[in-house]
Amino acid sequence: MSAKQENRLSREESRRTLRRVLHLIRPYLIYIISSLLCAVVSVVAQLLVPIFCGDAIDVMIGAGRVVFASIIRMIIAIAAATGITAAAQWILSVCNNRIVFGVSRDLRNAAIRKIQTLPFSYLDVHPSGDLVSRIIADVDTFADGLLMGFTQLFTGVLTILGTLGFMISVNLPITLVVVCLTPLSLFVASFIARHTYRHFQRQTAVRGEQTALINEMISGQKVVQAFGHEAESLNTFDEVNDRLQSASMKAVFFSSLTNPCTRFVNSMVYVGVGLTGALFAISGGISVGQLSVFLSYANQYAKPFNEISGVVTELQNALACAARVFQLLDEQDEIPDSEQAAVLESDGRVALEQVSFRYVPERPLIENFTLAVKPGQRIALVGPTGCGKTTLINLLMRFYDVDSGSIKVSGQDIRQVTRASLRRNYGMVLQDTWLKAGTIRENIAYGKPDATEEEIVAAAKAAHADSYIRRLPQGYDTVITEDGGNISQGQKQLLCIARVMLCLPPMLILDEATSSIDTRTEIKIQSAFARMMEGRTSFIVAHRLSTIREANVILVMKDGHIIEQGDHQSLMAQNGFYANLYNSQFDTTAQT
Repeated sequence: MSAKQENRLSREESRRTLRRVLHLIRPYLIYIISSLLCAVVSVVAQLLVPIFCGDAIDVMIGAGRVVFASIIRMIIAIAAATGITAAAQWILSVCNNRIVFGVSRDLRNAAIRKIQTLPFSYLDVHPSGDLVSRIIADVDTFADGLLMGFTQLFTGVLTILGTLGFMISVNLPITLVVVCLTPLSLFVASFIARHTYRHFQRQTAVRGEQTALINEMISGQKVVQAFGHEAESLNTFDEVNDRLQSASMKAVFFSSLTNPCTRFVNSMVYVGVGLTGALFAISGGISVGQLSVFLSYANQYAKPFNEISGVVTELQNALACAARVFQLLDEQDEIPDSEQAAVLESDGRVALEQVSFRYVPERPLIENFTLAVKPGQRIALVGPTGCGKTTLINLLMRFYDVDSGSIKVSGQDIRQVTRASLRRNYGMVLQDTWLKAGTIRENIAYGKPDATEEEIVAAAKAAHADSYIRRLPQGYDTVITEDGGNISQGQKQLLCIARVMLCLPPMLILDEATSSIDTRTEIKIQSAFARMMEGRTSFIVAHRLSTIREANVILVMKDGHIIEQGDHQSLMAQNGFYANLYNSQFDTTAQT
């Protein structure tokens, strides 16, 4: 793509983004009107001060011609105008802050709500650090640019228009000199704005990539150091940082041209007014006081062009950041529940009929998968890594929808029931534990916030977590950090098990639920699981085959297909893939 085409696309995207920003600020119309009125009052009061000063000069020129009474009146008028200006600007600042921070709050709320409705396919392929950068850093930059726009753009435009009006009322020819030189400032500002947006857009994109990389490196620092990957991580960061430096340098270079270029044009305007005004003053066309008024106005007229051009640059950066947030908001939501979706009340029956699924269109994963599960059965899923065990769990929970076929719970296609009711009927314990920053009590009661203290303690005891919780400094009120960073992996997994035991839904999914627990505790947990699974349909994913020998049905999966099916004894008697897998595991254990 040529630079000309890229610039044209950038301009089109900038205009689309600006229209959406204007739509965002529409609810704050009352504050916008108040801000405009305050800007008008502030500008008029400011522009009256040079007139009062000019009148004061005219009554003090020449020996013995100083009119002190007029000077005092002018001083009082100047003080009053300055006071009105200060009050109007204070109210203007309050209104603008309400608008900007209200819009930022709305934009962040919309982004967070969007994340709740995004399909897992989007979250799986987009780094969390990039999403954090869009919601935090990009919205902050957008707010800064928008605040500058409201604060300086309104007053700048009104100052230019007001100054022209006052100058025309004093002397038209001198005003024409100013007007003739004005297009130079407009041309400079327009030229810089066209080239700035594209570079700021690239800068924000690379900054999001850098945030994602930093987040990844910090969260995985133990692994980085364990494998001696520090140098490679630094090299990767340096490469991203160099690209950010390059994009930022170009963006800053073009934006930094604004001030000196517009100042040069404004100096030309000031010189033109000074020379023309001096000639008029010599010929008696205007008084010395009026000349001082014109010179003051020429300075005030030029100043907003500096501010507006700076605002334009910041707005380009703000629009580039807003565009990234809008890209997130425009992502396709997960398929919504149908209007006729029923609320599921499960009796534990699950049926998969000719299910096929693939993450990538050209790479099949699960094909023509059929399974019938009776209420209360324990279904174990075993097989090599990548055979589709966790994918099957994702399909049961409807984190992904099947490509073809159907999954039915209690005879109802899960696409015809609400996701919330479907997921309420499952209790899930994963190998990858997740805990939120908060107390132990809050984490156990995550799925049942109204649980009583007795219920929480009973669930912890059932999960064999109560003893270690009581040894913590504040017991159940102990605050754990994000994702439970201040407790061990095994302790985190016990809390996740307690969370499910508190809810006790009719169906359970245990995906390597005891992978981080010591053998002695695992035996106790398995007995607790056995009690918990009584009368409940359970799907168990396990690599340690000793944990699933009591399952009613063991499904041996390979390449998305069920290659063997039966209980432990029958599968061992077949002496097939499962038997080899089981024996090799225990042979390895024996050798160890």
